[in-house]
Amino acid sequence: MGMIAAAIAGAGCGLQGGSGSSGVTVTVTRDFSSRTVATRSYQNVRGSDSVLRLLQRGFRVQTSNRKRVVQAIDRLSARPPRASWFYYVNGIAPALGPASTELHSGDRIWWDLHPTSASTHAVVGSFPEPFVHGIGGKRFPTTLECAADVGQACRQVTSALEGIGVPVAVQAPGTGSGTDSLAVVVGTWTDLRGEIAAALLAHGPSASGVYARFSPSGGRLELLSPQGTVKRTVTRAGGLVAAVGQGSSPPAWLVTGTDPAGVKAAADALTANRLHNRFALAVSAGGDVPLPVTSR
Repeated sequence: MGMIAAAIAGAGCGLQGGSGSSGVTVTVTRDFSSRTVATRSYQNVRGSDSVLRLLQRGFRVQTSNRKRVVQAIDRLSARPPRASWFYYVNGIAPALGPASTELHSGDRIWWDLHPTSASTHAVVGSFPEPFVHGIGGKRFPTTLECAADVGQACRQVTSALEGIGVPVAVQAPGTGSGTDSLAVVVGTWTDLRGEIAAALLAHGPSASGVYARFSPSGGRLELLSPQGTVKRTVTRAGGLVAAVGQGSSPPAWLVTGTDPAGVKAAADALTANRLHNRFALAVSAGGDVPLPVTSR
């Protein structure tokens, strides 16, 4: 496939939950962030605080099953099996429940009420996380892979990462990212469809957690509803920024599109402002389209 790989150096550890942390934010939304409930910022967090305890400090919370499941936040109630509260830390769905998940400095906690059938393991809406503060207090090295035909987009992604303090070093073509690093993969869908993360995307939201898919040729990008039905179709210059998580490995970020122009449009969207509270983001000539598509 002819990929150029680059490694972002510098893996380090953050504060453990037991020692206290700072600069933590909690955001609560509903319906895949189509509506924002509130955001709270905490400059000083006690070492004994978990994700659940911090939520309880700023919101009225109802729990069940010995505090393992959040039932309601500020009177917005989950109604299983139709909808449940899901949470992400620095854009990652933790393996543990909120009462057992420790906090670390700089963490961005995001709660969203959406259909229980959705299974999204990683989201892009906490950017520049997880690149800056990492996952579980550990900052992972990040690999950047760019297809040969998207040089402009690759330079834009490199600039965006360097702008958040993530250094980039070019490596030899074909270098893999492994399972102990964050991966950012840049290229058209034709370039990337051999990647594992892209293969998951091709199998739909049930496999990838991303509510978009490309046609086999890569020339058509279909934008999906929460139910998985096609709501919009983008052809020329269609771009996508999405994160795909699987198991305990760090997620892979895809900056892709129907053609090089679409990839460039997706790369331009790699900013905190445009990705804010997005599960994934499609880019078309008509503007940004948050995914899944919740509007009629």
